[in-house]
Amino acid sequence: MGEQYFERRPASRRQPAHIRVTVRGHSLTLRTDAGVFSKTKLDRGTELLLEALDVGPREGILDLGCGYGVLGIAAARLSQGGHVILTDVNERAVALARANLTTNQIRNAEVRLGPLYEPVEGMAFHHIVSNPPIRAGRAVVDRIIAEAPAHLLAGGRLWLVARTRQGADALRGRMEDAFGNAAIAKRGSGYKVLLSTKSEA
Repeated sequence: MGEQYFERRPASRRQPAHIRVTVRGHSLTLRTDAGVFSKTKLDRGTELLLEALDVGPREGILDLGCGYGVLGIAAARLSQGGHVILTDVNERAVALARANLTTNQIRNAEVRLGPLYEPVEGMAFHHIVSNPPIRAGRAVVDRIIAEAPAHLLAGGRLWLVARTRQGADALRGRMEDAFGNAAIAKRGSGYKVLLSTKSEA
């Protein structure tokens, strides 16, 4: 059952596997398993988000709902001297993400277990990146958007990706409500990468 990837303890029988991907010129080897999102290959939405992601050196980045960690690992490689925190409610995903940090020799990142922003309470970042769990329901996705400004520094950015036919435009509207702005950073293959920036004021 695909929906198990946003549960704390997936019930599906384990099926450990490895995939190899190249992201922004970086070759990554990733451990995956049953009960985590997109276990057999990098999904197109995540690929598009990685193509669009624009992070600078020495920035703080949150990979929210990290799965086996590809967004956070790529962000850590892209932000020299920066620090990335990856979070997920799924215990299996967190274990995989930790293993993938080690395998890919990522030293400027850490993984924390817990729902949504709970593991980073009181912290603020330059970027929050997420391929949100649309199937977890609107309430979960709405919290990702509504609570993002409190976890971003002035000028910080929220990056989300969604399928156009799974409500990307509605998502953009909710980001506009929360931030006062929402742009389409990239589109392709039926997906849109959405970007909101927290006011400098």
